[in-house]
Amino acid sequence: MATFKEFRNNVKPNWCPGCGDFSIQAAIQRAAANVGLEPEDVAVISGIGCSGRISGYIHAYGFHGIHGRALPIAQGVKLANRELTVIASGGDGDGFAIGMGHTVHAIRRNLNITYIVMDNQIYGLTKGQTSPRSGEGFKTKSTPQGSIESTLSPLEIAMSAGATFVAQSFSSDLKGLTSLIEQGIQHDGFSLINVFSPCVTFNKVNTYDWFKENIVKLEDFPDYDPANRMMAMNKIMETEGMLTGLIYQDKSRRSYENHIPGFKDQALAKQNLDMTKEEFNQLVAEFK
Repeated sequence: MATFKEFRNNVKPNWCPGCGDFSIQAAIQRAAANVGLEPEDVAVISGIGCSGRISGYIHAYGFHGIHGRALPIAQGVKLANRELTVIASGGDGDGFAIGMGHTVHAIRRNLNITYIVMDNQIYGLTKGQTSPRSGEGFKTKSTPQGSIESTLSPLEIAMSAGATFVAQSFSSDLKGLTSLIEQGIQHDGFSLINVFSPCVTFNKVNTYDWFKENIVKLEDFPDYDPANRMMAMNKIMETEGMLTGLIYQDKSRRSYENHIPGFKDQALAKQNLDMTKEEFNQLVAEFK
């Protein structure tokens, strides 16, 4: 069985010192090892942004896609080889701006993949512009007088889109984040894990200290039931999305793959796709 060290490679991350993404990388590696995976069992698919680099920093299959398109690629990988554990990753700009259409439809489609969003409430790679997750009044180069737009709530959107697994964590909580990723990997369906990951260079508002003062931990509510959809939505709105833990999980709904007629248990990547001349002619005849 692989240890988390075997999910490391020799590529040194070039994130800014103190970036929350370091902890998220470590949590993915620890979670993969804890659930008994080997590096060849995992595919990490990422988009563009500081977070997009993570697919090159983990010893596993990796694909660095284009901006906002990590999820279409991840879904294609999973359908081609259902034996792989597919982890998609990106930032709040990647997943909740240019890629939001893909995010919503991936949620409702419910393929068995895990999507980890590194939420720093700003565009970091392009040197600090307002993102859909930035608060009202947030001042950046793109909103010098303060943002006049309301903050997007990915948790509310996920719930309304029919999500079967919704969780949120803080990059400083390595143990809690690792546990949520483990649960997400083991969940049969689409798992959305939003992670507060402070940008220490460009976001001087949503800092580590700010999060520590404002986060509400679900573990402090012993009567909270993550299987209760109404309770989950109420708690999200009550805390204005500033809660961490397993927010909602629906174990009754089967993943997308299990609903596809004729979708074989054997991965498409391992099937014999050779076609006889007779089979080819029969296929062509269907289009005449």
